[in-house]
Amino acid sequence: MTAAVHVQTALGDKAFEEASSRGLLSFGRINAMKRIIATTIVLVVSVLFAAAQPAKEPYAPGLGEFMTATQLRHAKLWFAGKMNNWDLAAYEIDEIKEGLEDAQKQFPTHDGIAVAEMIKTIIGPAIEGLEKAVGAKSSAKFTVAFDQLTSACNTCHAGANKPFIRIQRPTESPLSNQNFAPGK
Repeated sequence: MTAAVHVQTALGDKAFEEASSRGLLSFGRINAMKRIIATTIVLVVSVLFAAAQPAKEPYAPGLGEFMTATQLRHAKLWFAGKMNNWDLAAYEIDEIKEGLEDAQKQFPTHDGIAVAEMIKTIIGPAIEGLEKAVGAKSSAKFTVAFDQLTSACNTCHAGANKPFIRIQRPTESPLSNQNFAPGK
């Protein structure tokens, strides 16, 4: 049985003749509709299948990822300060603070170590000293304050039973694609 006979049987003779005379029963249109309906069914089934899958856990960085980002910011801070780029230095200090605040929230304790408290009491004062040095735009004060932050980092690592992680002044920029000189 052809598609036309199916349509005629479904509509009845009079409705079939009326639809045909108006050009509504172009079989190209009917095939196009079949494709549209089939595509719609496939899409709906796909969406339902995807919705039925168990949700994946969102990515949450570990404490090591926070510390690695902080170490990179520490290096960038050094080169910004050495080049007297006080705006960039202030920005890097803010980024260090933001990253450490996130670490404190996600890891108030880690492996039995009071991480949040250590950051607050050991790193916090060192960062305040850096903010003052950068605000004063003093290279000499910056160097002293930077070394105090570096020492504070190492104090935290030792207190967290990770004395093998020793931070120092960077000797080379880790980023060859950043110019640390102040803009003009």
